[in-house]
Amino acid sequence: MFSLKFIAAGKAFSTLTEMVPAPYFRRSFTVEKDVGSASLTICGLGFYELFLNGERITKGYLAPYISAPDDILYYDSYDLGGKLKQGKNTIAFMLGNGMLNCPGGAVWDFETARWRSAPKLALSFEGKYADGEVFAFEADEEFRCAPSPIYYDDLRVGEFYDARREIPGWNLPEFDDSGWTPAIPAETPRGECRITSAEPIVIREWLKPAEIRRASIGKLPAVHNKLQDVVPEGVEGETDGWLYDFGVNYAGMCRLKIRGEAGQKIVLQFGEALDGDGNLDLRGMSFLPRALNHRDIYICRGGEEEIWMPSFTYHGFRYCLVLGLKEAQATVDLLEYAVMSSDIRSAGDFSCSDEVLNKLQKATRVADLANFYYFPTDCPHREKNGWTADAALSAEQLLLNFTPENSYREWLHNIRKSQREDGALPGIIPTSGWGFAWGNGPAWDCIAAYLPYFVWRYRGDTEIIRENAVMLMRYIHYITTRRDADGLIHIGLGDWCQSAHKGAPTAPLKLTDTIMCMDICHKAAVCFGAVGMEAQKAFAETVYSEFRAAAREHLIDLSTMTALGNCQSSQAMAIFYNVFDEAEKPEAFRVLLELIEANDGLMDVGVLGGRVIFRVLSLFGRTDLAYKMITDERYPSYAHWIARGATALFENFRPDWAAPASLNHHFWGDISGWMMEYLAGIVINPNDTDPSVIRIMPRFVDELNSASAWHDAPAGRIESSWVRDGEDILLTVKIPEGCRGEIRMERAWKFSDGYGEKEAKSGTYRLIRQRKKSTNYVE
Repeated sequence: MFSLKFIAAGKAFSTLTEMVPAPYFRRSFTVEKDVGSASLTICGLGFYELFLNGERITKGYLAPYISAPDDILYYDSYDLGGKLKQGKNTIAFMLGNGMLNCPGGAVWDFETARWRSAPKLALSFEGKYADGEVFAFEADEEFRCAPSPIYYDDLRVGEFYDARREIPGWNLPEFDDSGWTPAIPAETPRGECRITSAEPIVIREWLKPAEIRRASIGKLPAVHNKLQDVVPEGVEGETDGWLYDFGVNYAGMCRLKIRGEAGQKIVLQFGEALDGDGNLDLRGMSFLPRALNHRDIYICRGGEEEIWMPSFTYHGFRYCLVLGLKEAQATVDLLEYAVMSSDIRSAGDFSCSDEVLNKLQKATRVADLANFYYFPTDCPHREKNGWTADAALSAEQLLLNFTPENSYREWLHNIRKSQREDGALPGIIPTSGWGFAWGNGPAWDCIAAYLPYFVWRYRGDTEIIRENAVMLMRYIHYITTRRDADGLIHIGLGDWCQSAHKGAPTAPLKLTDTIMCMDICHKAAVCFGAVGMEAQKAFAETVYSEFRAAAREHLIDLSTMTALGNCQSSQAMAIFYNVFDEAEKPEAFRVLLELIEANDGLMDVGVLGGRVIFRVLSLFGRTDLAYKMITDERYPSYAHWIARGATALFENFRPDWAAPASLNHHFWGDISGWMMEYLAGIVINPNDTDPSVIRIMPRFVDELNSASAWHDAPAGRIESSWVRDGEDILLTVKIPEGCRGEIRMERAWKFSDGYGEKEAKSGTYRLIRQRKKSTNYVE
């Protein structure tokens, strides 16, 4: 099934200064009689485009996957039955660099990857005639090669295409390839062979520009010291052009449609921000110099209308500054935005009477999809890396909003492969080895527990636990070897991206690392229990208890019920992750309220504290305060992003004057999970027992007139919607067959019959306020 016989067009490969064209491959074969069946299994590294008799039949874009080829070699399988014709047939490929050769990722040492080489191809074709006779071949010297018009491509830089170099009919049976060169044998990478099971990358929608105007390249990024003086000849070009604003900061590609002159160079410079003069601000886009900073280049062949879209890259952007145009060419039809992501479907959504929250929900979903290309990335432009903490922080809300579980499961194969022999995990996956010395730690490594746990909690999948049980056990053993004399951990990155623009996190690293180790062990124990692995569960529980005992002794002051650091993140994390006993939590929560009040009611957390602070407020009856912190337009807040025009979630909370970081990050996205679970009240598997058990428990913030959410659970669609009716609330729920649970009210509200809890059944319920909602009690 898997051929390990690789071929290449040559040994030369692109660098950031030397351009080697993407190669064409083709082979013709003769079908002599009726075909019963035919199949093709292909590994095209780094990316491939597949054609049969001139027809593109590639499963999606950027196929087959994005992985470290020394870890996993991904193959795609195609059923060609019914597609072959009697007589001459031609199978043809175009190969891009992908992760095989990724010099644009030099910041993370991808340019020194052991596997780096020219694009290469392995395949096995097997056909069977109707009479049972078999005909088959693999990749070999019978394939003929030639340079394609793509004269440069890089996953992070972009794609350069010279239409004057096009070869008409190159993938058709009747094409004369006698002038092409034979393929040469290529080294086989070391990775495990797998069929790609992750959803393909697809075009989700097409956008027309919302505005077109004159503009130029404004502020430039700080170039990483590894990337100084790496600009190849012929790509600098002009800086003034036409700005196409597509209105939303998605990810994908632009399709160009132009009638140009032969040799006319069109540069598509992508960006997500504008400076104060309305020009393109590239400071948050890349560590690369301007000429290699997320741009595509198209050189016209001239004559008739030309239509082109890249094959082996993608970009995160709202704006495209088109350079090299004549004014008459700057039309609304020049560019269309192909919005792309993995083909995960919607599994839930939220809306309410507050437009700020609605925009935040949409911005979360935009960021989720823009950063889902086979697996969650941190951002769709600057890095495109599979940062583990980003994925862990968003795992729950992504499962509420979409169906990433299949892609998560595939990515976990890569995570397991990346685990070091001692149990350590890198901060990015895939990696060539970068991310062990810096960029990881428990708050990042928790991905090993979070993905199996949350997929099981929301989908009931136990196989994902079994597949990852060994990795979890190895990691827990590893982290026990990193404890200091007090039994604490402080080895990794901490409460990243502090919201008040303070630089270093306020929460001490030994607090955040140790608490995250507690949570890893807790979630691992739940997972092991769900599949009957009692010995492993007992081990995880024992290590959890040891970390908790050390945290209680060294990280909290029981005389004041204050966590070390005396900050919002420390206090919220210590409450949420049960460092405090239940009896201690009311006083600890009072301290949290004081910390918020001391900051004038504004949030002051990094991503770890931000993941839990609003949940803690709601759990202790202060959803009203959580709502105010979120919707306060003062910096720092989520509403401040919306006031600044955000259409996706940002990486940082920064004041208006500060240079932009990424404007498309999803790791602050638990805001969506909070809205769905606390405002609309849909809670799946609240006691970690069964995903068919649900709780409907909405919180009724006075400023909201309505809220609603839906989620597709394994048993069917769950809906919860409420609206004010005078002083009362009308709550409508829909519960599918196969689900069971409860509808529960906060103590300020009762059902019209006086009860505060009912069995979860579909229907509309009238709810009556019992008393004025207090602002200082614990629920």
